[in-house]
Amino acid sequence: MRKIYFIALAALVIIGTGCGKGGTNGELVGVATKKFKNNEVPFGMVYIPAGTFIMGQTDQDITFAQISQNKQVTVQAFYMDETEISNKEYRQFVNWVRDSIAISTYLQDDQYYLKPKGQVDPNDAGKKYINWKKVGNGSAIWGGKKGKGASANGPKLQAMYYQGEDRVFDRNEIDVRLLKYNFAIMRLREAANNRNNMTAKRSDFILRDTVGVYPDTLVWLSDFAYAQNEPMVKGYFSHPAYANYPVVGVNWRQARAFTVWRTRFNEAYKDSRRLPKRADYELPTEAEFEYAARGGRVGTTFPWGGPYIRNAKGCLMANFKPGRGNYIDDGGPFTVNVKAYYPNDYGLYNMAGNVAEWTSSAFDESSSTFTHDMNPTFSYEAKSDDPEVLKRKVIRGGSWKDIGYFLQNSASSFEYQDTSKSYIGFRCITKYQGRDIKDKL
Repeated sequence: MRKIYFIALAALVIIGTGCGKGGTNGELVGVATKKFKNNEVPFGMVYIPAGTFIMGQTDQDITFAQISQNKQVTVQAFYMDETEISNKEYRQFVNWVRDSIAISTYLQDDQYYLKPKGQVDPNDAGKKYINWKKVGNGSAIWGGKKGKGASANGPKLQAMYYQGEDRVFDRNEIDVRLLKYNFAIMRLREAANNRNNMTAKRSDFILRDTVGVYPDTLVWLSDFAYAQNEPMVKGYFSHPAYANYPVVGVNWRQARAFTVWRTRFNEAYKDSRRLPKRADYELPTEAEFEYAARGGRVGTTFPWGGPYIRNAKGCLMANFKPGRGNYIDDGGPFTVNVKAYYPNDYGLYNMAGNVAEWTSSAFDESSSTFTHDMNPTFSYEAKSDDPEVLKRKVIRGGSWKDIGYFLQNSASSFEYQDTSKSYIGFRCITKYQGRDIKDKL
């Protein structure tokens, strides 16, 4: 009897495990995937739930442009930076590019590279990857506190500083013209429009670009005639007093390059922890920016809700140009800290005022008439030889030098993609993966 019992038990085990790998019994069970928790909010970002809203003019149109037609649209869920990208955040990008160039072009020292593990991918033959854990904040390259460790690399890095007559008081200052970022991205929309072209190659839809990353600090002088803004030129981006102020002097192409770098930076971190990669970081579309600025409120004029630019106590709610030039009345003559003033109902700071912000959308006066009502946007990849009218990109939110009208949720303007200004910054978004958090179905 006991022998029969063990035979029967062995048969059950065989039936239970099946003859295929993983015990599928030949059934369709899908590919094994990593566990993914879509409730992980990226650091410094807030969750914007999916929803619908009336996009377009809700108040006066003092420019009589008549280009902002009302239209109900729906936007999928996404995450958005709670603040504008600050000087210290953008400086992390600049320093990464600086250190990459120093290691790969000038030092060429194996101690700063990762040692290959296992079999090398044929596509990676001859390639080296920087060991960023060793590089850290750059002190391993440029020397730590009080210049310790700088003497060893000093002669090799001398070429990265201004030379000859470009030097001032023989100071070693990085030649910012060398700080260029190379990247490649897929032009998915163009690929979709040419999907039936049997002669097209994947490389036909890959955009490769090289962008200088250092902000144009001279915008503080070039934007204003006969204004003594030299102290802002010298210290706004580099002085620690402005570390938490929004970065300016960054054109649209530089802002997009930052989003590509941030995606790569995030992916490297996720890979090191064996975590699922998040979707790409991007600039928000015009619709996403307006939807987020409204904070879930319906038909309101400003991000804080009501139709007035002051609260019940008479305090101004944003950083802009009150009256006819009383810049100081709102608390700062220029930009202010990225977390100044109260956030809107989504937890977003300065969606109006402080600095206007780049979006990914191209500007067209009639775009509201031909864009879709689901995640609407109009994009165009302008070439260098295109006319200027095709290089216009939408900016939103108004800035410290604008009058109150441009702080309206619906107010839209544009700037050329190769132009940098002292009153334009940006923030990033990344799409929410999976269904909406509030969706309980």
